[in-house]
Order: sequence, then structure tokens, then C-alpha cells
Amino acid sequence: MKNNAYSMRALSLLLSYPNAEMRAQLTPLIDVLTQEGALTKARLAELKAFAELLQQLDPLEVESRYVETFDRGRSTCLNLFEHVHGDSRDRGPAMSDLAQTYAQSGLNLDPDELPDHLCVVLEFASTQTPEIAKSFLDEMVHILNAIFSGLLKRESPYAAVLAAILELSGHKAQAVHIAAEESLDESWQEPEAFDGCSSRGQSKPGQEQPIHFVKKNPNPEGEIGRAHV
Repeated sequence: MKNNAYSMRALSLLLSYPNAEMRAQLTPLIDVLTQEGALTKARLAELKAFAELLQQLDPLEVESRYVETFDRGRSTCLNLFEHVHGDSRDRGPAMSDLAQTYAQSGLNLDPDELPDHLCVVLEFASTQTPEIAKSFLDEMVHILNAIFSGLLKRESPYAAVLAAILELSGHKAQAVHIAAEESLDESWQEPEAFDGCSSRGQSKPGQEQPIHFVKKNPNPEGEIGRAHV
């Protein structure tokens, strides 16, 4: 299995807050993705168009759109446990378990980094063997497709980045049914929609603990067809 570590890190950076430092790296990041050759030509063309758009827009507009897209709605939130636990009491222990998994692999987070943020998840995956990285990302494919679908619904150019992440992990980006958009403040007041991380396959103490993302009530509607970004 091919090592796509540089592509994972590049996609992580493409999803980071688009300040001046990040925007200055856009062209080099696309170059890295092109050179590693892990993505299809069509996906690379979408990412190149995405990078060019961020470079062309007014910087304040780019930053404003980012905040509006990822910080103001649940369906596009990049904190993965938001899609699993919401604001339930299970979220804290799940975050702690994930941070412990990182620490056991030598990845220590900055105080302001949340372990379930997709950028951090990709950074961790990039430090693992290709087999472990794929297995790790496989656990959250349904969440990635949900975020991808939310971005499609908003007609956000960031959908191309999520589609690339799914492709890199060996999956096709597919639009799935998502509930009507609501603010994070409102969603925190709703009953839990998912049961979060299961303990399935837990290892013995001192061994690496696998993280499982499990839906409590799978959506009976399932997929609504493959999306094209």
C-alpha cells in the first residue's frame, strides 16, 4: 500500500484557517499533491481551482466564509465528535481516549488543539503506516461523507477538499441525507443523535486502543447517490 503521508498533511493544511500564512502555502501544497500522485487528475484539478479561488478572493472574505462554513453549523463542523456525540457527556471521555491514542504514537497536541478536529486527525494519520492510516480513516468515512454533503448543500468550494480526503482513504465521495441545518447552539439542546465510540475491539491495558465511530440510529434513507464536485 502506497504511503500518502505528504498528501494527508497537505489536505490537512488546506482545511486549516485561511490566514495569510496558510494562503501563502496554497501553491506549494498543490505542488505536493501533484508530485505524490495519490489523487486522480480530476480531483487535483478541483483542488487547484479551489486554491486559485482562495488566492483571488479578498482575504477578509476568505476568512469570513471559513468561519461561516465550519463554525456556524453542525453539518459542516470539522470536529468529528460533534457529529457523533453532540454535547453529550460521552464526548469528553471520547476526546480523552483519542488524545491518548495520539500520545501513545508520539503525537502531542498543542493546548488549543482538539483531538477530534479533522486537521488533527489527518496529521495523526500521516504519521502512521499506510495500513493503520487507512484503517483509522475507514472508521470515520460516514462522518466525512456527512460533512461533504453539508458542504455540497452550502455550495462550498471546500467540498472538493473533503472529496479528496475520501478519495485518498480509498472511498468515493457520496452525498448522503442530512438533517435540516441548525446552529450549533440549537443542536446542543437536542437529544443525542448518536451513541459515539464503542468499546468494540478494545485492546489490553498498555496496548493501542482502536477508536470506533458508531451510529446509534443509522439513517434508513441511506445514500442518495454519488455527488460530483
